[in-house]
Amino acid sequence: MDDTTTASLPPPAPEAVTDDSAPPAPTTPDFAQAFAALNHSAGTDNASHGDADDDVEVDPATFVSGLAERLAAEVHKAVQGQEEVVEAALVALFAGGHALFEGNPGTAKTLLVRALAAASQAEFKRIQFTPDLMPSDITGTTVFEMSTSQFHLRRGPIFAEFVLADEINRTPPKTQAALLEAMEERRVTVDGVPNPLPPVFTVFATQNPVEYEGTYPLPEAQLDRFLMKITVPYPAEDAELRVLAAYDKGFLAADLATANVQTVASVSDLLRARASLPGVTVEPKILQYINRIVRGTREHRQLTLGASPRAGVALLQSAKTLALIRARPFVIPDDVKAMALPVLRHRVLLKPEAEIEGSSADRVLTSLIEGIEVPR
Repeated sequence: MDDTTTASLPPPAPEAVTDDSAPPAPTTPDFAQAFAALNHSAGTDNASHGDADDDVEVDPATFVSGLAERLAAEVHKAVQGQEEVVEAALVALFAGGHALFEGNPGTAKTLLVRALAAASQAEFKRIQFTPDLMPSDITGTTVFEMSTSQFHLRRGPIFAEFVLADEINRTPPKTQAALLEAMEERRVTVDGVPNPLPPVFTVFATQNPVEYEGTYPLPEAQLDRFLMKITVPYPAEDAELRVLAAYDKGFLAADLATANVQTVASVSDLLRARASLPGVTVEPKILQYINRIVRGTREHRQLTLGASPRAGVALLQSAKTLALIRARPFVIPDDVKAMALPVLRHRVLLKPEAEIEGSSADRVLTSLIEGIEVPR
């Protein structure tokens, strides 16, 4: 863990804190401007990954779908099966959101994120959440430099492009809250000084649906910061057989080189994908469809808490991203239906009697969506 303890001297006023370990902090990017600049650049990054000729401007749907296809192919070198999980992870990444993976131990949640980071050339840091983890272990702290007689920021692992928060529900709420500002504002404040995070900053968190003893359920405010909650099932029989065959041939989950995972994208490609979202066409009837689904959760008899307007925005952004990944510059109802469960399942609460009856958030949401007329 990239953290240190604070020096015994009292910290100075915020204006005296400097960060000698990093270049000047970047400002929050304007994705639309970034997209325009990238479209008119020499395109060296894209050429190196075989997207298109430098003189040809690729339309956003073709670019994003090609990028998703390349990244998914590299991830599947290490992770067998789980096509829907990988697609959902790409949606979260391209949409500029954060993802919470929930699945039983040993279902390749951590491996998936590591492979995705390796394929996209993103700086990757892993934080193993434990009961004794402190907020400063995540964000960093100011330390006194004897050679310069000044305090400077020793950055924590949160200052990475891809951050894996492993078993996030095993650390107390005080430490979980250290992620709130970072996930929403994309900055970290240490000793009163705000420090911007990388433009492509993305949190991938994992938790297990078993072994709840000694865990700290995530508060609703923090759950809402995740664009989606992705459930990771056990692999299908043929996929699990491929896992065994891969290990028999020398694959090691700790060493992605044994799977020959290659870098097929750059951070600029990810920013370009995010900048493509405003250009996706959404008809008014699709907006009404999303609105009916979200508002329907607030009126459902088995739910004590429905989805907020932020959930509607998240569902819209996710559907637009999925449309691009599937090579379409427009959203169709199937995009909304495919994203409804990952986006909404962690934003609703079942009534106690519904839980006693054996119902679940997924079951209630599926029933709700089936009862809403699909736009033609």
